[in-house]
Amino acid sequence: MIQDMTLQNQCAVGVYLGGKILRVGRVRNNTVEESLALEIDNLEPEEVILKAVMDAIDKVMTPDVGGIGIGVPSLVDISKGVVYNVEHIPSWREVHLGDLLSDRYKVSVYVNNDANCFTIGEKYFGKAKKYANVVGIMTGVGLGCGVITNNRLYSGTNCGAGEFGSIPYRDHNYEFYCTTSYFEHKYGLKPDALYSRAKKGDKIALAVLEQFGFDFGYAIKTILYAYDPECIVIGGNISRFVPFFEPHMWKIIRSFQYEKTVEKLKIEVSDHSDITVLGAAALYYDALAKN
Repeated sequence: MIQDMTLQNQCAVGVYLGGKILRVGRVRNNTVEESLALEIDNLEPEEVILKAVMDAIDKVMTPDVGGIGIGVPSLVDISKGVVYNVEHIPSWREVHLGDLLSDRYKVSVYVNNDANCFTIGEKYFGKAKKYANVVGIMTGVGLGCGVITNNRLYSGTNCGAGEFGSIPYRDHNYEFYCTTSYFEHKYGLKPDALYSRAKKGDKIALAVLEQFGFDFGYAIKTILYAYDPECIVIGGNISRFVPFFEPHMWKIIRSFQYEKTVEKLKIEVSDHSDITVLGAAALYYDALAKN
């Protein structure tokens, strides 16, 4: 629930563009009032995909919408609302998304990367509500992190804060070892098959997830040294595997240099089905809270 009661009645539209998946919803009173999700052809030209985004927004837009938030898996110039080199959408090399949407809908538009949206969504609507310093880890085929310090989203100068996946680790980086892609790269196992085998107690599957837990634990140790959060929220496709690798993850985390930090740390798993839309809408609420 949004803690500031003056924000609860504000209506916003949240948009999540994740390669082939487009989700759009109208948010009010902590609830997605109306939403839609559809597949798009991510290989289409820039203007075709942009039209699909606008057509979807049109279906949930109402006169009382005060702002639009949109999350994309890319580098973002937050001040100008420009997205660069959007993952899995080759034609979106430099799209002035903020200007295009604000010109069309005559409301404020806030653009950020998808991991930041996930994290601010958990702060306003999910597991991180009561914490002032939070890191959100959104991981599936890729690894993205968002950072909240003193109750505010911190994106950095170039929207690059929290790019822990690019930090070198072993012979690659954390993104290589801490995503579902690793199961295929290293073991030739599809995530769904691995999950099914793990639920049945398959020893090989459990061993794979044990090693994954160790690697994920080292990633979290790096986050602790960098940001010292109260809470870390895990989301994305990897979250369903947490019960299998969590004990091994904590074994590594407990080797962290500062014992009191580990004692206070909370690690949560996102469980909100609408968090991508809510997180995008939360960009608007976060901007209001700063004013």
